[in-house]
Amino acid sequence: MGSFLPILLEGAWVSSKVAAGALVLATALGLMLAIFSLVENVILYGLAQLWIELIRGTPALAQIFILYFGLADLGFQMPPMVAAIIGLGINGSAYLAEIFRAGIQAVGRGQTEAAASLGLSPFWVACDVVLPQAARMMVPPYVNYGVQLLKDTSLIASIAVPEIMFRARNLVMETYDSMTIYMLAAGIYLAIGIPLSRLASFLQTRTVIAR
Repeated sequence: MGSFLPILLEGAWVSSKVAAGALVLATALGLMLAIFSLVENVILYGLAQLWIELIRGTPALAQIFILYFGLADLGFQMPPMVAAIIGLGINGSAYLAEIFRAGIQAVGRGQTEAAASLGLSPFWVACDVVLPQAARMMVPPYVNYGVQLLKDTSLIASIAVPEIMFRARNLVMETYDSMTIYMLAAGIYLAIGIPLSRLASFLQTRTVIAR
């Protein structure tokens, strides 16, 4: 175990970097999609809904393969880490878009109308009135999604990104000690995921109390 753990922890660092990069991309795209879903523009609304349905209707692994192997067939070879971050980020954008949309819609319309009647522009209504209240409701599911994203990084072993499961599989091929290695890998996921899950539960409780 002493020889396996440092190698797996190196993989955990790679998994964390990929998850963080994908979360940033998913957040930016998801917020844009949520806004498109709420504006009174048929074209933007339709594009957002089409994107969400296409992404949620196909497996994340297929999306990663299209980026890494499919684009390579067309002459554009992405580095594995880049393909992993973009693939997971694109996949996550569709799920975060629904979280953001639900949070924004949960803010009472009367509050936005009252803010507008005071002379605030739509931009400042969104920044000062809607988003601060919506954020409290969005944070718990957002953190839960971050935990799920970390676990989903196991998919990128299929394109040779040296994350936890990629390193675990290589160790098993070298030592044939699958039980020890995979149990250690699961323990690392738990060590990272459980505190984040507890944080999400705590934030959910605080949100309920605040309401």
